[in-house]
Amino acid sequence: MKMIACLAALSMLAGCSLEPVQPWEKGNLAKPIMQFDPDRLEARSDRQIFQSREGASGGYGIGGGGCGCNN
Repeated sequence: MKMIACLAALSMLAGCSLEPVQPWEKGNLAKPIMQFDPDRLEARSDRQIFQSREGASGGYGIGGGGCGCNN
């Protein structure tokens, strides 16, 4: 059983690549589908709804001052 587990782990690790991303491959990583929030307007709307439900805001970008002038 240990042998099967070791072979399974090795086969999963074989798919991992340690090579750096080549310059011609970076275009694929810059596509909107590769972003955490591909639709910024929808993500902002979701954050607004979440903030109004939780009664707290922030933590999604650049920090602002305490006076509220950077909102």
